[in-house]
Amino acid sequence: MESPTDPDRWWHGGVFYQIYPRSFADANGDGAGDLPGIISRLDYLAELGIAGIWLSPITVSPDRDWGYDVADYRDVDPDFGSLDDLATLISEAGKRDIRILLDLVPNHTSDQHAWFVDARTGPDAVHRDWYVWADPAAGGGPPNNWVSVFGGSAWELDEASGQYFLHNFELEQPDLNWWSDDVRNAFDDIVRYWWDRGIAGFRIDVCNMMIKDAELRDNPPATEADPLDQQFMGVKAVYNTDRPEAHDILRRWRAISDGYESPGLLIGETNVDTLPALMEFYGNGRDELHGGFNFVFLNAPLAAGAMRAVVVEVEATLPEGAWPIWTGSNHDVSRLATRWADGDPAKVRCALLILLTLRGTPFLYQGDEIGLVDGPIEQSDLRDAVGIRYWPYYKGRDAARTPMPWSSAPGGGFTRPGVTTWLPMADPAQCNVADQDDDPDSVLAFTRRAIACRTGSDDLAVGPYRSRPSPANTWVFERGHGTVVALAMSDAPQEIDGLEGTVVLATDRALEGTAVGGRLTLAPWSGVVLAH
Repeated sequence: MESPTDPDRWWHGGVFYQIYPRSFADANGDGAGDLPGIISRLDYLAELGIAGIWLSPITVSPDRDWGYDVADYRDVDPDFGSLDDLATLISEAGKRDIRILLDLVPNHTSDQHAWFVDARTGPDAVHRDWYVWADPAAGGGPPNNWVSVFGGSAWELDEASGQYFLHNFELEQPDLNWWSDDVRNAFDDIVRYWWDRGIAGFRIDVCNMMIKDAELRDNPPATEADPLDQQFMGVKAVYNTDRPEAHDILRRWRAISDGYESPGLLIGETNVDTLPALMEFYGNGRDELHGGFNFVFLNAPLAAGAMRAVVVEVEATLPEGAWPIWTGSNHDVSRLATRWADGDPAKVRCALLILLTLRGTPFLYQGDEIGLVDGPIEQSDLRDAVGIRYWPYYKGRDAARTPMPWSSAPGGGFTRPGVTTWLPMADPAQCNVADQDDDPDSVLAFTRRAIACRTGSDDLAVGPYRSRPSPANTWVFERGHGTVVALAMSDAPQEIDGLEGTVVLATDRALEGTAVGGRLTLAPWSGVVLAH
């Protein structure tokens, strides 16, 4: 049902699903997921009610950072399949009204990309200026005090030329120079290349970091007021990230997108510390990103007051015409079932009810819909270079990337029996799709009902948000003109007054269809959606 007031209802009202391809479904039995595996599970995603899929990187990569070190922006890594496989995925997904977003990594390339291989041949190389190079400091050593996100200096000396190159992440991920018109033109062509192949848009990796200070000034010392990661690094990231000129690039891509008959989406990884900073990536509401991931919300605790405060501020400050994005998990952070819910299915349902009823597009990460917790990772299992470097102080991101359990059978339905998976799988007997598929009280069954309720209601899909006063540890809000969401977010039952209507969705299925006329007592970590 299309809303006559919202031409973008397909994605405003839809639900997106992030797939980490290496861990979703293995079709060829090598222990790692691939595009044919994803194609084989499209019916599952269609039944779930998904409108769009965001694929973590599938482009060619030596996998120093598991796809986020791109060696070729225009081809599919053979580990995942081929361009023909991607075309089949786009076509088959389209038959099920599902659209595909790719991951675009514009801040850096792999050191094996042809551009950087050429750039290292000398100062006069064609692609030299495509990367950030600088002479040593006056007394020798790195040009400034910038620190890599992954630890250590962000500069590496190129012995042959005597200059340093910048890498804000791994040494093998040299940063592109976005002051170069050649780089900008090359990426204009890259985004057009994929849009012309039928993808629906991009999730843009670290889009707040593309531009660096043109003068390469030192970052100031970190203070106790700065985020913990910057305190740990000793400097506040001012000049190597969050530079205002990054918005020029996003406006340029938005103009290209708007030139298509069916404009492509631009969804940004906007990992900024404040909501005012997030709002800047929407520009005037229609000239930069279509949506930016809200890390302030992602990093909030599963607590009524904290989450409501974030949503209220977003609603008050979002530019007119802009649209929020909500998520609770991704490939870089602990899954919501672990981080927010401590493995408690009631808390998982509560978190999913929030994500799927707020105004804005929710992105679920594979496994969220079944309450999948982080996987079991020992030091010997590590594939993430960051975890390898910092174990046990930081165990890396592998626990959130373990394979999807489809059944309790050997191999978990992810791969063939007896095959060793690229990361160890959590015991599939404890949590899997097949066991929940026919259980009307499962997390999966609740997720399906919640998505169907959202997509079938203009109030929930695209209606405005208004908070209501409610007791401590509860959260009550209105959506649209006739829908109310009420949540109890504590270990004790909560009484909420002033609720009227019929329960159309509940974390406790037994409440659905019942009438409420005033006061409602909600069980711990539960919620309802009322319509009248």
